[in-house]
Amino acid sequence: MSKRAKALFLSLLSLVVSLSFAGSAIAASTGRELNMPQGVTEVSQAAYDIHMIMVWVCTVIGVGVFGFMFYVMYAHRKSRGAVAENFHENLVVELLWTIVPAIILIVMAVPATTALMKVYNTENPDIDIKVTGYQWKWQYEYVGEGVKFMSELNTSSDEIYGRAPKGEHYLREVTQPLVIPAGKKVRFLITGNDVIHSWWVPDFGVKRDAVPGLFTSAWAKTDQPGIYVGECTELCGLGHAFMPVVVEVKEEAEYNEWLAGKKAEAAEYASTIGKTWTFDELMVRGEEVYTRSCASCHQADGKGIPGVFPALKGSPIALGPPEGHIGILINGVAGTSMQSFADQLSEVDIAAVVHYERNAWGNDVGDVVQPVDVLNYKQNQ
Repeated sequence: MSKRAKALFLSLLSLVVSLSFAGSAIAASTGRELNMPQGVTEVSQAAYDIHMIMVWVCTVIGVGVFGFMFYVMYAHRKSRGAVAENFHENLVVELLWTIVPAIILIVMAVPATTALMKVYNTENPDIDIKVTGYQWKWQYEYVGEGVKFMSELNTSSDEIYGRAPKGEHYLREVTQPLVIPAGKKVRFLITGNDVIHSWWVPDFGVKRDAVPGLFTSAWAKTDQPGIYVGECTELCGLGHAFMPVVVEVKEEAEYNEWLAGKKAEAAEYASTIGKTWTFDELMVRGEEVYTRSCASCHQADGKGIPGVFPALKGSPIALGPPEGHIGILINGVAGTSMQSFADQLSEVDIAAVVHYERNAWGNDVGDVVQPVDVLNYKQNQ
Protein backbone atom coordinates (compact mmCIF):
# COMPACT_ATOMS: atom_id res chain seq x y z
CA MET A 1 0.00 0.00 0.00
CA SER A 2 1.42 3.40 -0.99
CA LYS A 3 2.03 6.16 1.53
CA ARG A 4 -0.85 8.21 0.09
CA ALA A 5 -3.22 5.27 0.34
CA LYS A 6 -2.19 4.65 3.95
CA ALA A 7 -2.71 8.32 4.73
CA LEU A 8 -6.16 8.22 3.14
CA PHE A 9 -7.14 5.13 5.15
CA LEU A 10 -5.88 6.61 8.43
CA SER A 11 -7.68 9.88 7.70
CA LEU A 12 -10.93 7.97 7.17
CA LEU A 13 -10.48 6.06 10.44
CA SER A 14 -9.64 9.30 12.26
CA LEU A 15 -12.77 10.95 10.85
CA VAL A 16 -15.00 8.10 12.11
CA VAL A 17 -13.50 8.27 15.61
CA SER A 18 -13.71 12.08 15.69
CA LEU A 19 -17.37 12.05 14.67
CA SER A 20 -18.06 9.50 17.40
CA PHE A 21 -16.50 11.69 20.10
CA ALA A 22 -18.13 14.82 18.68
CA GLY A 23 -21.53 13.13 18.83
CA SER A 24 -20.93 12.19 22.47
CA ALA A 25 -19.92 15.77 23.28
CA ILE A 26 -23.04 17.17 21.60
CA ALA A 27 -25.22 14.69 23.47
CA ALA A 28 -23.62 15.66 26.78
CA SER A 29 -24.03 19.39 26.15
CA THR A 30 -27.67 19.15 25.06
CA GLY A 31 -28.73 16.54 27.62
CA ARG A 32 -29.82 14.15 24.87
CA GLU A 33 -28.67 10.58 24.45
CA LEU A 34 -27.50 9.54 21.00
CA ASN A 35 -26.88 5.98 22.16
CA MET A 36 -29.31 3.56 23.81
CA PRO A 37 -29.45 3.84 27.63
CA GLN A 38 -27.51 1.37 29.75
CA GLY A 39 -30.37 1.06 32.18
CA VAL A 40 -30.29 -0.21 35.77
CA THR A 41 -30.98 -3.95 35.49
CA GLU A 42 -29.09 -7.04 34.35
CA VAL A 43 -31.40 -7.32 31.35
CA SER A 44 -30.85 -3.73 30.23
CA GLN A 45 -27.08 -4.05 30.72
CA ALA A 46 -27.03 -7.27 28.67
CA ALA A 47 -28.97 -5.53 25.88
CA TYR A 48 -26.58 -2.56 26.00
CA ASP A 49 -23.49 -4.79 25.89
CA ILE A 50 -24.66 -6.76 22.86
CA HIS A 51 -25.68 -3.51 21.18
CA MET A 52 -22.19 -2.05 21.65
CA ILE A 53 -20.53 -5.24 20.40
CA MET A 54 -22.62 -5.08 17.22
CA VAL A 55 -21.91 -1.36 16.79
CA TRP A 56 -18.15 -1.88 16.96
CA VAL A 57 -18.26 -4.95 14.71
CA CYS A 58 -20.22 -2.95 12.13
CA THR A 59 -17.83 0.00 12.55
CA VAL A 60 -14.76 -2.15 11.94
CA ILE A 61 -16.39 -3.82 8.93
CA GLY A 62 -17.49 -0.45 7.55
CA VAL A 63 -14.07 1.15 7.98
CA GLY A 64 -12.37 -1.89 6.44
CA VAL A 65 -14.70 -2.16 3.44
CA PHE A 66 -14.86 1.54 2.64
CA GLY A 67 -11.16 2.01 3.36
CA PHE A 68 -10.27 -0.77 0.93
CA MET A 69 -12.75 0.61 -1.62
CA PHE A 70 -11.28 4.12 -1.46
CA TYR A 71 -7.76 2.70 -1.65
CA VAL A 72 -8.63 0.69 -4.78
CA MET A 73 -10.27 3.73 -6.39
CA TYR A 74 -7.22 5.86 -5.58
CA ALA A 75 -4.40 3.42 -6.36
CA HIS A 76 -5.96 1.98 -9.53
CA ARG A 77 -7.49 5.04 -11.10
CA LYS A 78 -7.45 5.48 -14.86
CA SER A 79 -5.25 8.59 -14.73
CA ARG A 80 -2.42 6.42 -13.42
CA GLY A 81 -2.77 4.06 -16.37
CA ALA A 82 -4.56 1.28 -14.52
CA VAL A 83 -6.33 -1.24 -16.73
CA ALA A 84 -9.29 -3.19 -15.36
CA GLU A 85 -8.89 -6.93 -15.10
CA ASN A 86 -11.39 -9.14 -16.92
CA PHE A 87 -12.07 -12.17 -14.79
CA HIS A 88 -15.09 -14.30 -13.84
CA GLU A 89 -15.92 -16.73 -11.01
CA ASN A 90 -12.87 -16.21 -8.84
CA LEU A 91 -13.02 -19.14 -6.41
CA VAL A 92 -10.88 -17.49 -3.73
CA VAL A 93 -12.98 -14.32 -3.67
CA GLU A 94 -16.24 -16.28 -3.53
CA LEU A 95 -14.97 -18.41 -0.66
CA LEU A 96 -13.82 -15.34 1.23
CA TRP A 97 -17.09 -13.44 0.95
CA THR A 98 -18.96 -16.56 2.10
CA ILE A 99 -16.71 -17.83 4.89
CA VAL A 100 -15.76 -14.49 6.48
CA PRO A 101 -19.38 -13.26 6.99
CA ALA A 102 -20.32 -16.71 8.30
CA ILE A 103 -17.53 -16.56 10.88
CA ILE A 104 -18.58 -13.04 11.89
CA LEU A 105 -22.20 -14.16 12.35
CA ILE A 106 -21.15 -17.18 14.43
CA VAL A 107 -18.94 -15.02 16.64
CA MET A 108 -21.76 -12.49 17.16
CA ALA A 109 -24.26 -15.26 17.89
CA VAL A 110 -22.47 -16.29 21.09
CA PRO A 111 -22.99 -13.05 23.10
CA ALA A 112 -26.41 -12.54 21.48
CA THR A 113 -27.62 -15.96 22.62
CA THR A 114 -26.23 -15.39 26.12
CA ALA A 115 -28.07 -12.07 26.34
CA LEU A 116 -31.35 -13.59 25.12
CA MET A 117 -31.13 -16.41 27.66
CA LYS A 118 -30.78 -13.80 30.39
CA VAL A 119 -33.71 -11.74 29.05
CA TYR A 120 -36.09 -14.71 29.06
CA ASN A 121 -34.96 -16.28 32.34
CA THR A 122 -38.00 -15.43 34.48
CA GLU A 123 -37.65 -18.39 36.85
CA ASN A 124 -37.44 -18.15 40.65
CA PRO A 125 -38.79 -14.61 41.17
CA ASP A 126 -39.07 -13.01 44.60
CA ILE A 127 -42.26 -11.16 43.62
CA ASP A 128 -44.92 -11.70 40.95
CA ILE A 129 -46.88 -8.71 39.65
CA LYS A 130 -49.71 -9.06 37.15
CA VAL A 131 -49.80 -6.14 34.70
CA THR A 132 -53.04 -5.61 32.74
CA GLY A 133 -53.40 -3.03 29.98
CA TYR A 134 -56.68 -1.14 29.63
CA GLN A 135 -57.65 1.74 27.36
CA TRP A 136 -55.80 3.81 28.58
CA LYS A 137 -54.38 2.84 31.92
CA TRP A 138 -52.54 0.01 33.68
CA GLN A 139 -53.72 -2.27 36.45
CA TYR A 140 -51.17 -3.77 38.82
CA GLU A 141 -51.92 -6.78 41.02
CA TYR A 142 -49.39 -8.10 43.55
CA VAL A 143 -50.02 -11.82 43.30
CA GLY A 144 -50.72 -13.43 46.66
CA GLU A 145 -50.69 -10.12 48.54
CA GLY A 146 -54.28 -8.96 48.03
CA VAL A 147 -53.12 -5.64 46.60
CA LYS A 148 -54.51 -4.37 43.28
CA PHE A 149 -54.86 -0.85 41.90
CA MET A 150 -55.16 1.18 38.70
CA SER A 151 -52.41 3.50 37.51
CA GLU A 152 -53.86 6.29 35.37
CA LEU A 153 -52.56 9.47 33.77
CA ASN A 154 -52.60 12.29 36.33
CA THR A 155 -52.01 15.18 33.93
CA SER A 156 -55.04 17.48 33.97
CA SER A 157 -57.28 17.79 30.92
CA ASP A 158 -56.64 21.56 31.02
CA GLU A 159 -52.94 20.91 30.31
CA ILE A 160 -53.74 18.37 27.59
CA TYR A 161 -56.14 20.69 25.76
CA GLY A 162 -54.00 23.81 26.15
CA ARG A 163 -56.17 25.59 28.71
CA ALA A 164 -53.31 25.65 31.23
CA PRO A 165 -49.48 25.67 31.01
CA LYS A 166 -47.93 22.24 30.70
CA GLY A 167 -46.25 21.03 33.88
CA GLU A 168 -42.75 19.64 34.36
CA HIS A 169 -43.97 16.03 34.16
CA TYR A 170 -46.53 16.50 31.40
CA LEU A 171 -47.96 13.10 30.31
CA ARG A 172 -45.45 11.37 32.62
CA GLU A 173 -47.34 11.50 35.93
CA VAL A 174 -49.78 8.90 37.23
CA THR A 175 -52.25 8.50 40.07
CA GLN A 176 -50.35 5.54 41.53
CA PRO A 177 -46.96 4.29 40.32
CA LEU A 178 -45.96 0.67 40.35
CA VAL A 179 -43.73 0.16 43.40
CA ILE A 180 -41.07 -2.56 43.60
CA PRO A 181 -38.23 -3.25 46.07
CA ALA A 182 -34.55 -2.82 45.27
CA GLY A 183 -32.45 -5.97 45.19
CA LYS A 184 -35.36 -8.33 44.48
CA LYS A 185 -36.18 -10.21 41.28
CA VAL A 186 -39.61 -9.05 40.16
CA ARG A 187 -41.48 -11.03 37.50
CA PHE A 188 -44.11 -9.17 35.46
CA LEU A 189 -47.01 -11.24 34.11
CA ILE A 190 -48.36 -9.04 31.33
CA THR A 191 -51.74 -9.24 29.59
CA GLY A 192 -54.41 -6.99 28.08
CA ASN A 193 -58.10 -6.50 28.78
CA ASP A 194 -59.40 -4.94 25.56
CA VAL A 195 -56.88 -4.35 22.76
CA ILE A 196 -53.16 -5.01 22.37
CA HIS A 197 -50.97 -2.73 24.50
CA SER A 198 -47.22 -2.89 25.14
CA TRP A 199 -45.57 -2.35 28.56
CA TRP A 200 -42.16 -0.68 28.16
CA VAL A 201 -39.66 0.62 30.71
CA PRO A 202 -36.38 1.49 28.89
CA ASP A 203 -34.21 1.59 32.02
CA PHE A 204 -35.32 -1.94 32.89
CA GLY A 205 -34.78 -3.29 29.38
CA VAL A 206 -38.37 -4.58 29.50
CA LYS A 207 -40.84 -4.36 26.61
CA ARG A 208 -43.64 -6.89 26.30
CA ASP A 209 -46.91 -6.87 24.42
CA ALA A 210 -50.06 -6.98 26.57
CA VAL A 211 -52.34 -9.26 24.53
CA PRO A 212 -55.91 -10.05 25.66
CA GLY A 213 -56.22 -13.72 26.57
CA LEU A 214 -52.44 -14.27 26.64
CA PHE A 215 -49.79 -13.82 29.33
CA THR A 216 -46.22 -12.82 28.50
CA SER A 217 -43.54 -12.52 31.16
CA ALA A 218 -40.54 -10.32 31.83
CA TRP A 219 -38.39 -9.56 34.85
CA ALA A 220 -36.33 -6.84 36.47
CA LYS A 221 -33.91 -6.57 39.36
CA THR A 222 -32.10 -3.39 40.30
CA ASP A 223 -30.17 -2.06 43.26
CA GLN A 224 -30.76 1.58 42.32
CA PRO A 225 -33.82 3.18 44.00
CA GLY A 226 -35.53 5.88 41.98
CA ILE A 227 -38.38 6.63 39.60
CA TYR A 228 -38.29 5.12 36.12
CA VAL A 229 -40.68 6.12 33.35
CA GLY A 230 -41.92 4.26 30.28
CA GLU A 231 -45.04 4.11 28.16
CA CYS A 232 -47.32 1.99 26.04
CA THR A 233 -45.56 1.36 22.73
CA GLU A 234 -48.42 -0.25 20.85
CA LEU A 235 -50.90 2.00 19.02
CA CYS A 236 -53.89 1.11 21.19
CA GLY A 237 -56.44 3.75 20.28
CA LEU A 238 -57.29 7.42 20.69
CA GLY A 239 -55.70 7.77 24.14
CA HIS A 240 -52.48 5.91 23.30
CA ALA A 241 -50.36 8.98 24.05
CA PHE A 242 -51.89 9.25 27.52
CA MET A 243 -50.82 5.86 28.88
CA PRO A 244 -47.50 6.28 30.72
CA VAL A 245 -45.76 3.68 32.86
CA VAL A 246 -44.18 4.93 36.09
CA VAL A 247 -42.22 2.57 38.35
CA GLU A 248 -40.82 3.57 41.72
CA VAL A 249 -38.02 1.45 43.16
CA LYS A 250 -37.81 1.67 46.95
CA GLU A 251 -35.37 0.26 49.47
CA GLU A 252 -36.68 -3.03 50.85
CA ALA A 253 -37.70 -1.58 54.24
CA GLU A 254 -39.58 1.30 52.56
CA TYR A 255 -41.25 -1.13 50.17
CA ASN A 256 -42.42 -3.37 53.01
CA GLU A 257 -43.87 -0.34 54.77
CA TRP A 258 -45.65 0.76 51.57
CA LEU A 259 -47.03 -2.76 50.98
CA ALA A 260 -48.35 -2.92 54.55
CA GLY A 261 -50.10 0.40 53.94
CA LYS A 262 -51.74 -0.88 50.74
CA LYS A 263 -52.94 -4.01 52.55
CA ALA A 264 -54.43 -1.81 55.26
CA GLU A 265 -56.20 0.23 52.55
CA ALA A 266 -57.65 -2.97 51.07
CA ALA A 267 -58.92 -4.07 54.48
CA GLU A 268 -60.44 -0.63 55.09
CA TYR A 269 -62.15 -0.73 51.70
CA ALA A 270 -63.67 -4.13 52.48
CA SER A 271 -65.25 -2.61 55.58
CA THR A 272 -66.78 0.32 53.65
CA ILE A 273 -68.84 -1.67 51.14
CA GLY A 274 -71.68 -2.04 53.64
CA LYS A 275 -71.31 1.48 55.01
CA THR A 276 -74.12 3.96 54.38
CA TRP A 277 -72.48 7.00 52.78
CA THR A 278 -73.94 10.48 53.03
CA PHE A 279 -74.94 12.52 49.98
CA ASP A 280 -71.99 14.90 50.44
CA GLU A 281 -69.43 12.13 51.07
CA LEU A 282 -70.40 10.48 47.80
CA MET A 283 -70.21 13.80 45.93
CA VAL A 284 -66.68 14.48 47.17
CA ARG A 285 -65.38 11.02 46.38
CA GLY A 286 -67.35 10.86 43.13
CA GLU A 287 -65.76 14.07 41.86
CA GLU A 288 -62.31 12.65 42.58
CA VAL A 289 -63.10 9.44 40.67
CA TYR A 290 -64.71 11.33 37.79
CA THR A 291 -61.73 13.68 37.43
CA ARG A 292 -59.33 10.73 37.42
CA SER A 293 -61.20 8.23 35.27
CA CYS A 294 -63.93 9.96 33.27
CA ALA A 295 -63.11 13.63 32.62
CA SER A 296 -60.60 12.95 29.84
CA CYS A 297 -63.49 11.68 27.66
CA HIS A 298 -66.64 13.31 29.02
CA GLN A 299 -64.85 16.54 30.04
CA ALA A 300 -64.77 18.20 33.44
CA ASP A 301 -68.07 20.00 32.82
CA GLY A 302 -69.85 16.81 31.71
CA LYS A 303 -70.54 18.17 28.22
CA GLY A 304 -68.44 15.53 26.44
CA ILE A 305 -67.00 16.05 22.95
CA PRO A 306 -69.76 16.26 20.31
CA GLY A 307 -69.58 13.39 17.85
CA VAL A 308 -66.89 11.59 19.87
CA PHE A 309 -67.86 11.25 23.54
CA PRO A 310 -71.49 11.78 24.67
CA ALA A 311 -72.42 14.43 27.22
CA LEU A 312 -73.44 13.36 30.73
CA LYS A 313 -75.00 16.71 31.55
CA GLY A 314 -78.70 16.24 30.85
CA SER A 315 -78.06 12.70 29.60
CA PRO A 316 -80.96 10.19 29.66
CA ILE A 317 -78.57 7.76 31.34
CA ALA A 318 -77.69 10.17 34.16
CA LEU A 319 -81.32 11.25 34.59
CA GLY A 320 -82.82 7.77 34.25
CA PRO A 321 -83.10 4.85 36.71
CA PRO A 322 -79.93 4.31 38.79
CA GLU A 323 -79.78 0.61 37.83
CA GLY A 324 -79.31 1.52 34.16
CA HIS A 325 -76.59 4.02 35.05
CA ILE A 326 -74.78 1.45 37.19
CA GLY A 327 -75.11 -1.11 34.39
CA ILE A 328 -73.30 1.19 31.93
CA LEU A 329 -70.24 1.32 34.19
CA ILE A 330 -70.36 -2.38 35.02
CA ASN A 331 -70.88 -3.69 31.47
CA GLY A 332 -69.67 -0.88 29.22
CA VAL A 333 -71.23 -0.22 25.83
CA ALA A 334 -70.38 -2.61 23.00
CA GLY A 335 -68.99 -1.00 19.86
CA THR A 336 -68.00 2.24 21.62
CA SER A 337 -65.08 3.55 23.64
CA MET A 338 -67.10 3.05 26.83
CA GLN A 339 -65.45 0.04 28.40
CA SER A 340 -66.45 -1.95 31.46
CA PHE A 341 -65.20 -0.51 34.74
CA ALA A 342 -66.26 -3.54 36.79
CA ASP A 343 -62.65 -4.61 37.35
CA GLN A 344 -61.15 -1.12 37.25
CA LEU A 345 -63.12 0.65 39.96
CA SER A 346 -64.26 -0.62 43.34
CA GLU A 347 -67.92 -0.82 44.30
CA VAL A 348 -67.39 2.30 46.41
CA ASP A 349 -65.87 4.26 43.53
CA ILE A 350 -68.54 3.15 41.04
CA ALA A 351 -71.30 4.15 43.45
CA ALA A 352 -69.62 7.49 44.12
CA VAL A 353 -69.07 8.40 40.48
CA VAL A 354 -72.61 7.36 39.47
CA HIS A 355 -73.97 9.45 42.35
CA TYR A 356 -71.80 12.40 41.28
CA GLU A 357 -72.84 12.22 37.62
CA ARG A 358 -76.53 12.14 38.64
CA ASN A 359 -76.22 15.20 40.86
CA ALA A 360 -73.58 17.42 39.21
CA TRP A 361 -73.80 20.08 36.46
CA GLY A 362 -77.46 20.76 37.20
CA ASN A 363 -78.61 17.15 36.77
CA ASP A 364 -79.80 17.23 40.42
CA VAL A 365 -81.63 13.89 40.36
CA GLY A 366 -81.43 13.86 44.16
CA ASP A 367 -81.15 10.10 44.74
CA VAL A 368 -78.27 8.42 46.57
CA VAL A 369 -76.40 5.44 45.12
CA GLN A 370 -74.69 3.27 47.75
CA PRO A 371 -71.81 0.77 47.27
CA VAL A 372 -74.15 -2.05 48.31
CA ASP A 373 -76.36 -1.16 45.32
CA VAL A 374 -73.42 -1.78 43.00
CA LEU A 375 -72.55 -5.03 44.77
CA ASN A 376 -76.17 -6.24 44.47
CA TYR A 377 -76.22 -5.35 40.78
CA LYS A 378 -73.08 -7.43 40.17
CA GLN A 379 -74.45 -10.39 42.09
CA ASN A 380 -77.80 -10.31 40.26
CA GLN A 381 -76.35 -10.22 36.75
